[in-house]
Amino acid sequence: MKTTKWTKIEDVLFNTFNTIFMIMLVIITLYPFANTIAVSFNEGYDTIRGGIYLWPRKFTLQNYRAVFATGTIYHAFYISLMKTVLCTVLGVFFSTMLAYTLSRKEYVFRKMITTVLVITMYFSAGLIPGYLLIKYLGLLNNFWVYVIPTLISAFNVIVIRTYIGTLPESLVESAKIDGAGDFRIFLQIIFPLCKPVLATVALFIAVGAWNSWFDTFLYAPAKQSLSTIQYELMKLLASTTATNTDPALRAGALQGSEEISKAMVTPASIRAAITIVAATPILIVYPFLQKYFVIGLNVGSVKE
Repeated sequence: MKTTKWTKIEDVLFNTFNTIFMIMLVIITLYPFANTIAVSFNEGYDTIRGGIYLWPRKFTLQNYRAVFATGTIYHAFYISLMKTVLCTVLGVFFSTMLAYTLSRKEYVFRKMITTVLVITMYFSAGLIPGYLLIKYLGLLNNFWVYVIPTLISAFNVIVIRTYIGTLPESLVESAKIDGAGDFRIFLQIIFPLCKPVLATVALFIAVGAWNSWFDTFLYAPAKQSLSTIQYELMKLLASTTATNTDPALRAGALQGSEEISKAMVTPASIRAAITIVAATPILIVYPFLQKYFVIGLNVGSVKE
């Protein structure tokens, strides 16, 4: 009887502590983002006074107007969207195709190719060799420079191959007995069964492709038609910082009512607005993939 009573007390204490800990963890996790939203909707120079926590003190949309005032940002958004979609779709497909090939025990080069892939995870050729390779391939100032280098990721291939290894081998054997070829087995049997891990890998690729700006800076800095939204936001942040720190630029910025309104924007408020603009598309996509995320991350928990 005492054991049962103490067990109930322990359960209550554990659940209470667990609930308090999780609530604190949620608050600690969400507060920076909520604070960023509040700052993004607050007047720039009022934000400098401090004291902005969860709600804007002087509400304004001027920070977002400053972000979207750049005429090129809409085309940059289109380029970023196309880049993210193509990188995700093609990256998932080609990574899965290679992972399936490496999962076949009858493939004689699978150990050698796997070793080469693992080596690339630890050693990189460096920035200059990578740039020269892109140059000699003729991909400078070319849209496909965003897509082709990202088609195969060693980490994603190993994750997908591990998941395919958990699938019953009898599925492939039965399909071969029925006369199916390797490509048909891959497309009609293996690919659909990999939905959880593919959703996880797709999220990895999409977030990376959407947030990257260094590839634009490195491979297409002068071609405005290939500029991405992250690169445009980075340039806007840099110009805003320069305007607010250079007295001559600030004096010029104060000419005219519209410019005075722009002067109410500070680097901190622009940075907050840019963060929200850049993060919103991923936040919209994430709930649709979240149900597969936990399953996809548990790929290593089941072994044959």
